[in-house]
Amino acid sequence: MKKWLMFAIAATLIVGNATAQDWAKARLEKSPRHGEWVKLKSGSREVESFITYPEVKDKATAVVVIHEIFGLTDWVRDVTDQSAEAGYIAIAPDLLSGKAPNGGGTAELGGADAVRKAISSLPPDQVTADLKAAADYVSKLPACNGKVVVMGFCWGGGQSFRFATDDPDLKAALVFYGTPPSDEKALAKIKCPVYGFYAGNDARVTQTVPKTVDAMKQAGKTFEPVTYDGAGHGFMRAGEAPDASAANKKARDSAWQRVKELLKGI
Repeated sequence: MKKWLMFAIAATLIVGNATAQDWAKARLEKSPRHGEWVKLKSGSREVESFITYPEVKDKATAVVVIHEIFGLTDWVRDVTDQSAEAGYIAIAPDLLSGKAPNGGGTAELGGADAVRKAISSLPPDQVTADLKAAADYVSKLPACNGKVVVMGFCWGGGQSFRFATDDPDLKAALVFYGTPPSDEKALAKIKCPVYGFYAGNDARVTQTVPKTVDAMKQAGKTFEPVTYDGAGHGFMRAGEAPDASAANKKARDSAWQRVKELLKGI
């Protein structure tokens, strides 16, 4: 079974209507930080992206946030705000830009099913080009110190791992419940440390971790995974929702604390 389809099926089974995120939208609307939409040039494409700036005096490290299989949702935009709250510039490109009628993206596709279908048809080279456009954009901002980190969730977690094989300038790749590149030989091209965040109750993805540990060790690369017992796939988002289980909330809070500690060291 193709990896794209596996992501779609798993996401459908584990998460209901993940696009119903009024709680995330409400938090964004109350944020004191500056967030805005920008259009990035990626070859002949324009990639709609959401960026949030921290309230800090000095130049900051930038984080490229890669969305889930559900596209650029309110929760993903809120992740950029939370990153800015921690002191970092954060940008989330809508990798579905141009996939909807009249050139729209995630919001114009009309629902989760259409979004998942559109994501399954994205050419890997296009995704890489769009992510490079985002990384290049933030690295050159006057408010940025030139350091860029990538962070992705679910489908985006896999893309975060894969992007680390394509961009030698990344300072770190944070992979949330995402699978490694299918071509193990590509791991040799990774220049930055890779930090993994996995759920104890997510056999499909978490069972790939031991093999990935061995492959990264053989390639001489840094890979530090952490598995959160009792948590399910998507715990970063699910752990923030009003109906969050205790296990998902605990995993989310612990993982976010780890993120902040890791970013401080970059």
